[in-house]
Amino acid sequence: MARGVFFRLTAGLNILIAAILLTGCGGSKSSDEKTISTKSVPVFNVDSAYSFVEKQVSFGPRVPNSSAHDIAGDYLIAKLKTYGAQVTVQSFEASTFDDRKLSLRNIIAAFNPSVQKRVILAAHWDTRPFADKDPEKPNAPMDGANDGASGVAILLEIARLMNSNNKPDVGIDIILFDGEDWGEKHEASSHHALPQGQESWWCLGSQYWSRNKHKPAYQAQYGILLDMVGGRNAKFFKEGTSLEYAGSVVTKIWAMAAKKGYSSVFVHQDQDAVLDDHQFMNEKANIPTADIISYDPVEQSFGAFHHTTSDNISIISKETIGTVGTVVLGVIYAEQ
Repeated sequence: MARGVFFRLTAGLNILIAAILLTGCGGSKSSDEKTISTKSVPVFNVDSAYSFVEKQVSFGPRVPNSSAHDIAGDYLIAKLKTYGAQVTVQSFEASTFDDRKLSLRNIIAAFNPSVQKRVILAAHWDTRPFADKDPEKPNAPMDGANDGASGVAILLEIARLMNSNNKPDVGIDIILFDGEDWGEKHEASSHHALPQGQESWWCLGSQYWSRNKHKPAYQAQYGILLDMVGGRNAKFFKEGTSLEYAGSVVTKIWAMAAKKGYSSVFVHQDQDAVLDDHQFMNEKANIPTADIISYDPVEQSFGAFHHTTSDNISIISKETIGTVGTVVLGVIYAEQ
């Protein structure tokens, strides 16, 4: 009997020692370690992304119902298909504050379409029909190099990088919203009542998609919206609606930026909420979405070139595009 007790004690001691050794040698992982992918993150090519801004601007202002808008949309659809995406085009009509009927297209590109866990990367691809903040040409259309093209360019470069064997572990849905920027004119309001089911004259594409998702019962873990992400010396603060609905997503993004050494660009400071596509993604589609948007909370301004004819290729910074693209890539490749 004494021998049997000794055997049991010895066996128990051996099991305990083995468990300690396994833990010390990495046999057990923390919950944080289990959720971090070990995939290598592709290098974001700033020259390639910049060329995508140039290409969009070369079409001219991508104002809905214009030939430039049609050509640009066709280009985006074709380009995403060449990168191996499963592309869905969501065509619809919407009314504007000045009583126009617009023919619009949301463009959805799915990567790893069979993977259940999905992350949305979004931007708007249309441009504002009038530079209403421009002191000299308030009725002129604008190139929208920053306001529209910069976010799309980053997502096209990410799509190009995912067209390889080194895809992220999660499914990625790139959504290019249409009709975001035909809102009311600066310091003016519409005399028309909003159509039934429409909550704003802005963000027409995201409103439509949030009510009519491209797949029945579609859901994503979270989303990241890019808007005005290419301006020189841009800084990004933690936007209010993002913090309210998607605080954990904001934390992911700003933590990745800090890890990459970009805390001077992704500033750890809160800002007021802004109306953007993510509002409807959060409130109507129930997908927690964070907005990366350049906004000065002190000046309460999107920049001197916002909604002016100065929003052209000359204000685009490769450094800014590279910073945002690198951070977003880091976030999605860390998912598992």
